[in-house]
Amino acid sequence: MRGVVFDGKDVRVVDDLEVRAPGPGEVLVAITAAGLCHSDLSVVDGTIPFPAPVVLGHEGAGVVEAVGPGVRHVGPGDHVALSTLANCGTCADCDRGRPTMCRGAIGRPGRPFSRAGTPHFQFASNSSFAERTVVKAVQAVKIPADIPLTSAALMGCGVLTGVGAVLNRARVDRGETVVVIGTGGIGLNVLQGARIAGASTIVAVDTNPAKEDPALRFGATHFLTSTDAVREILPTGADHVFECVGHTALVRAAVDLLDRHGQAILLGMTAPTAEASFPPAAMFLDKAILGCRYGSSRPQKDIALYAELYRSGRLLLDELVTTVYPVEDFARAVEDMERGKVARGVLTF
Repeated sequence: MRGVVFDGKDVRVVDDLEVRAPGPGEVLVAITAAGLCHSDLSVVDGTIPFPAPVVLGHEGAGVVEAVGPGVRHVGPGDHVALSTLANCGTCADCDRGRPTMCRGAIGRPGRPFSRAGTPHFQFASNSSFAERTVVKAVQAVKIPADIPLTSAALMGCGVLTGVGAVLNRARVDRGETVVVIGTGGIGLNVLQGARIAGASTIVAVDTNPAKEDPALRFGATHFLTSTDAVREILPTGADHVFECVGHTALVRAAVDLLDRHGQAILLGMTAPTAEASFPPAAMFLDKAILGCRYGSSRPQKDIALYAELYRSGRLLLDELVTTVYPVEDFARAVEDMERGKVARGVLTF
């Protein structure tokens, strides 16, 4: 079968990939569509250290092909969106409804794939850049069959992370003010999360002026090409500032833009050794800096909610999909993303 493989040096689309059958508590999914995210490329450039060879992809949707013993909530033929959260379901964090903090869901990559007898790692417990993948049952979330799978794929990462950061982590309330730095796939979902939450002023900041129309469509009330002008709109600062780029200077900018009792939420992935600085005095008056893993999501609950918000017209998914590429055009999809030409490119099988 076809798949996108990083061997530690190069990325290639191969056609001789194999995947094992599902075991107990596992699901075999035939992938229909998978979104291309910066995190996939972060494995290639080393920002996210990961063992190779590895099958890339972590934002996908498809149709269940087979299930292992003990799986009851999905069956063959069901449409599913896949999460990356292979949480155990039994630890204290899972029991408290915080599956993103489950230590069993962090690291420990498996190797369900092989090529010519050589085992290949699975990225983010998902590897949706393959015609078929095996995931833990908890990662397969059943969705209505009327949602296009090219759109549903994006719920598994970009939507869970962006919308979830607003609703679950920051808990933006009606009438509050929001600044979003960076309006790529994650940033657009933060914008629509803020709109859904009822924020009164939503300022999008991106150096690319071509991002203005999508930002406004997804929920921004204002668009700027620099953080310097934010104070003209919000003189006292913002209640919530989301950094969606992963640049240390923008982390500092996010802190500087906070109002009293404001919070900066860090979503952009910086290099593992990167350090950001800010004056501690800036954090008085109850300001806070919040990390956020995967939108503090509960995928089985949240994806079902987002599916209904999409069906009611409140959550935009189709509009996120700028271009659909056959998997063989992976290199072109990467080039378009790096040039800022797409909100989300989606690979299809």
